[in-house]
Order: sequence, then C-alpha cells, then structure tokens
Amino acid sequence: MDKMKILVLCTGNSCRSQMAEGYLRHFAKSKAHVYSAGVETHGVNPKAIDTMQEDNIDISNHTSNNIDEYYNIDFDFVITVCDNAKERCPFFPTKAKKYHQNFADPAKATGTDEEIKEQFRQIRQQIKDYCKQFVTDNL
Repeated sequence: MDKMKILVLCTGNSCRSQMAEGYLRHFAKSKAHVYSAGVETHGVNPKAIDTMQEDNIDISNHTSNNIDEYYNIDFDFVITVCDNAKERCPFFPTKAKKYHQNFADPAKATGTDEEIKEQFRQIRQQIKDYCKQFVTDNL
C-alpha cells in the first residue's frame, strides 16, 4: 500500500505547521509522507525548534515552504492549523480530505522569556495531542 500523503498548512510555515509536521512524522512513522507549507514563508521559528527539541523531536532541518511548491502532489489529507490559512487556502485540485484545527500562534506570545516559552509549550502539547489522535483515527 502506498504511503498516505499529508500536508499541514499554516500562514507562514514557521511554528504551528512545523510542530505538526514533526509530530505527524513521529506518530505516523513509515505510514505517511508528511509535508508542511504556508500561504507565505517566514522561516522556521527558532523557539519552535527549541520547544520541539525539549520533547526530543528535531525539526531543525525543516524548511519553510510555500504551498505553490506542492501543487503536483496528490495529497490524501490537508490539515489547516490556523483560521487564516483555512480562509486563504487556495483551491487544491485534489481528493484530499480536509481537516481544520485552529491553534493559537505562539509566535505572537508576549511577556517574559519564560512566559513566552510556556505559551510555546502549551501550543506544542495541543498540537501533539491533535497529531497523535489524527494518526490514530486516519492511518
């Protein structure tokens, strides 16, 4: 059986979609090819890399990709992880099942360094739980 192809979409492909890509790869193991992209590209957020590293998931080699790069891939699932991406998501000529879960943007976190880290950790946990459940339900 062919591996499932999953695309995680966000606005800038810097935080939430990168974390989701990391967890989906982790939980799906060899069952899926996982990609992430944004309607814009902002680069991978260093705090997202650090936060994922705390949970032993290495996303430091991830790249920030634009959705235009993936038009030729026939995805099985497209997951939008922010309302903005859902609203701006271009039409995909695909049979992909679409899922949507809005996560707060940790890059917009404010406060002390520790408060910001804590907000990143909370979002990371929400994304981890979502991805684990997604893999259980769909793969």
